[in-house]
Amino acid sequence: MKTRVWDRLGKGALEFTELGFGTAPVGGLYRAVSGDEAHATMTRAWDLGVRYFDTAPLYGLGQSETRLNRALQGKTGFVVSSKVGRLLRATRAGEERDGIGKWFDVPSRKEVFDYSYDGVMRSVEFSLERTGLDRIDVLYAHDLDIFTHGSQAAMQARLDEFMAGGYRALHDLRDQGVIRAFGAGINEWQPAQWLAERGDFDIFLLAGRYTLLEQEALNSFLPLCVERGIGVVIGGPYNSGVLASGARPGAFYNYNPAPQWVLDKVARIEAVCAAYSVRLVDAAFQFPLQHPAILSVIPGAQRVAEVEANARAATAALPPALWAHLKAEGLIRPDAPTGV
Repeated sequence: MKTRVWDRLGKGALEFTELGFGTAPVGGLYRAVSGDEAHATMTRAWDLGVRYFDTAPLYGLGQSETRLNRALQGKTGFVVSSKVGRLLRATRAGEERDGIGKWFDVPSRKEVFDYSYDGVMRSVEFSLERTGLDRIDVLYAHDLDIFTHGSQAAMQARLDEFMAGGYRALHDLRDQGVIRAFGAGINEWQPAQWLAERGDFDIFLLAGRYTLLEQEALNSFLPLCVERGIGVVIGGPYNSGVLASGARPGAFYNYNPAPQWVLDKVARIEAVCAAYSVRLVDAAFQFPLQHPAILSVIPGAQRVAEVEANARAATAALPPALWAHLKAEGLIRPDAPTGV
């Protein structure tokens, strides 16, 4: 498995495999996943050469971190990222847990947003306990975006809370060597840029906003990352599924049924890929990796077959003419790095 090295601070490099493993699905996302099934999936990822694993307290309401604990026991030479910004509280009598209909067969917990200094410190301690690790390599402030908080004003309040408290906590943890790097895991590039302009950030996890379908992050965010040596991990490379399934009825985009404009554009991209005998999913996976700021792409997987499919996408040989053709058709931006 190919790797990419991040060493912005010159204090020891982190080596990311180009194919990472996002653990939300094995936490019980959208269906119940047994511990043994999750373990088999993560073990297969390891056997295929994956060495970067991303998790979060939110994923399975703590369950993905405990399952990662089992998967990494006795292993070395990996990079792990987790997240801060949510604490998990055990539900009280008569109180429903969070995530009903989204997380299945998970602990009964309520999410409590907390981007304060103390909240981040508590979150890190809980994550170390659940993962069984002595140190987490990368911590991301989780979901500082409109998608999560519902409005510009609500998001801004959380950004301000984080910069006044949680940011200082992450800075201190990095100075103390408890973590190697920190940043934010966000569904929108605009708040990621806002943060990058105001703090000393290392790595951002950007979900769904630099893909075959969307390249607005090229306007200013990604150039800023290159300028400052900030690494970027790409989550959601398939835009919730449509870039893997193709333009079929029922395809998903941004966690919802794909609108017609998305289906139309994906159908056109598929047609170009077919002209070069390239699978859409292969092009979708490899497109972001051509940008110099990108360290890894982390599609999720629940089953062994899905991990194997992601590995095929990561290692497929694609002709350079494909990217030139997509640009000529106006399907990807002309300034998108593709080597052509």
